[in-house]
Amino acid sequence: MAKYASNTESVKIRACFNSIPAQLAKENKKFQYKVVQRGGSASIFGPSIEWLNFAGLVYKCQRIEHAMEPIDAYSDLSSFKLYMGDVGLLIMKSGLSQQTVLSGEGNIFIGAVAENYIAQALASSGYNIYYWTSGTSAELDFVLQKGSDIIGIEVKKEIHTRSKSLGIFISKYKPDCSIRFSNSNFGSKNNIKALPLYSAFCL
Repeated sequence: MAKYASNTESVKIRACFNSIPAQLAKENKKFQYKVVQRGGSASIFGPSIEWLNFAGLVYKCQRIEHAMEPIDAYSDLSSFKLYMGDVGLLIMKSGLSQQTVLSGEGNIFIGAVAENYIAQALASSGYNIYYWTSGTSAELDFVLQKGSDIIGIEVKKEIHTRSKSLGIFISKYKPDCSIRFSNSNFGSKNNIKALPLYSAFCL
C-alpha cells in the first residue's frame, strides 16, 4: 500500500478497510463514513474506498431501487455496502474464534460472514453485485443480472429460510427465478431455488 499511496492516503485506506467488520455488524449494512471516523464523509474517504475497490481488496455492492434491465442504470452511486475481498480476512479482522466459525451457533455476526462469502463467490464468477431496497419495508441481500434475467438472492446463515424481503421482491418484479442460499439442501418451491451455501461457486 505504501508503495502506491501517500502516507496520508494510506492512513485513510487502512481506516476504511479496518471499519468493514463494524460496518457489516450493523443491522443496516450500508457503508457509513461516520463509522470510519466521526465527521467522516465521501469527500474525505471516497478516494480511499475506490483505491481498495480497484485493488481488489474489497467488493463494492451498490444499492438499486428498481430491479430492471439494465441493472446498472438504476444503481445509487451514493449508497453501497463493502465486503472484504476474502471471507477469511473478515473472520481474522473481526476476531471470531475457530469454534464459533465451525459451529455457527448463537452468533449474529455469522450472518455477515455468510453474506461476505456469497459476495466473494458471486464477484469471483464475474458478476457485478447489487442489493435492493424498497423504502424501509424490504432489503434484499443481492441482485444480479444474468443475460436479460434479473435474479434476486437472499442469504441465510441457518436452515430456517423464511424471508419477507425476497417475497416482496418476487411479488413486485415477478422474476422467472430467485435464489435462497442457506444451510438447507437443494430444493425448489414457488420459483425460488434453494441452494446450500457451499454451492455458490456454481451460479
